[in-house]
Amino acid sequence: MSPNNTDQANSMTLPRRTFLTSMSGGLAGIALSSLLHSDEARANSSGWRPPTGQPHFAPKAKNVIWLFMRGGLSHMESFDPKPALNQYAGKSISETPWKHVQDRDKLKRLRVVAVQQDTQRNQLYPLQVGYRKYGQSGIEVSDFFPNIGNCVDDLAIVRSMWTTDDNHGAQIQFQSGRHMLDGFFPTIGAWVSYGLGSLNDNLPRFITMGPRFFDHGEAHYLGPAHDPVALTIDPQNPLPFAKPELQLSHGEQQLEFSLVNQLNQLKAKQYPDDPALLARMKSYELAFRMQRALPSAVDFSEESVKTKEMYGIGNPVTEPFGMQLLAARRFVERGVRFVQIMHGDGAAGAWDAHGGLKSNHTQNSAQVDLPTAGLLCDLKQRGLLKDTVVIFATEFGRTPGTQGGTGRDHHPFGFSVWMAGAGIQSGMVHGATDELGFHAEEHPHYVTDIHATLMHLLGLDARQLEVPGHKRLEIDFGQPITQILA
Repeated sequence: MSPNNTDQANSMTLPRRTFLTSMSGGLAGIALSSLLHSDEARANSSGWRPPTGQPHFAPKAKNVIWLFMRGGLSHMESFDPKPALNQYAGKSISETPWKHVQDRDKLKRLRVVAVQQDTQRNQLYPLQVGYRKYGQSGIEVSDFFPNIGNCVDDLAIVRSMWTTDDNHGAQIQFQSGRHMLDGFFPTIGAWVSYGLGSLNDNLPRFITMGPRFFDHGEAHYLGPAHDPVALTIDPQNPLPFAKPELQLSHGEQQLEFSLVNQLNQLKAKQYPDDPALLARMKSYELAFRMQRALPSAVDFSEESVKTKEMYGIGNPVTEPFGMQLLAARRFVERGVRFVQIMHGDGAAGAWDAHGGLKSNHTQNSAQVDLPTAGLLCDLKQRGLLKDTVVIFATEFGRTPGTQGGTGRDHHPFGFSVWMAGAGIQSGMVHGATDELGFHAEEHPHYVTDIHATLMHLLGLDARQLEVPGHKRLEIDFGQPITQILA
């Protein structure tokens, strides 16, 4: 036998694991090798096994729609108006009855190094827009968000959030619970994907749309299987990287996958101790199924004109975000567990109003206000809000004082988030900042309390999901915000 023939014969007798994990020349081989290594490490750890995909206790929610305003939405010009800023505009904080808000003990309590807050942004900046009470609950919302204001009786607004990163790494911190300097940790979407089984085998558990801050994935040590699938809302090309390299018919692709499946079954008999590899091969089958399921999910032709108008589709200002939110509704309708939508282009995010806050927030709120209200109304009228939790969040607020005369700086000490839907009380405010909007003073909540609230609603005990070798801090788990639970 010639050397070439000998090499060919030997390659045919290599164990399937050895062959596949050596495919380092392609992305599929790299990903598969990483997945296998992750699974092997876990399987060998003291009898520990991955989650079963079932909730740990009876859930109140099935799905999550996570809306994130990148850059730092001002809490005072959105869901926590502060009329004292108008009263004391132009004065220093020390000239107000609330001069104590710069007390260093409070800054230490928040574990933030914030000396700069004492010396800059000290001249109070008036509200850049009006506000009024909405709904039967009479909750005050700024005039930047009149449509969300009309939905206020469906919201639970938490006005007492805080975080520790005063730069835009806080985007990662809000979603993972950890500061960037600590390293990279799984995000809440990845934990939900990891903890719960699929409700639709033809679609991903975790989808993301819009610009992202994350350069290193989101699942990290949970494995790339729990990273989000990034989508664009284009029915003709919603999943660009999953298109076949060659133009193949659906029937031709079916034949390819059928052949691969037969080969896998033969090897499964030869190597019965290889369940991890067989499980991972299913990911390729999912990619095949998604090629048909995703275009259908983002095909809006069957939606009525009235529904499209609710989301602002047809208006160039509201249509981009509105199409993403309509897709989100269609995804949760089809069983996607976690849909993440990021708003605000740019490295820092479009809401980062260091200058020209009025024009900045006027423009950005016009893009998201109507579509977000449309999403809430549409979910409610279809009966989907009883199974879906909607979160509207941002990484931090903005300073009560001015920056550059027309803007506000980053502010991690107190800001607002709202939630609505399954298991959430409606028409309520929880927590409070002081009269200037400086500190979260009443019922302060670190960002992982939002995670813990979501996990509780989904029937998950985060401690039971802990992975050996990756011990989590107590603050990573957070505490459910029981006061907003129905």
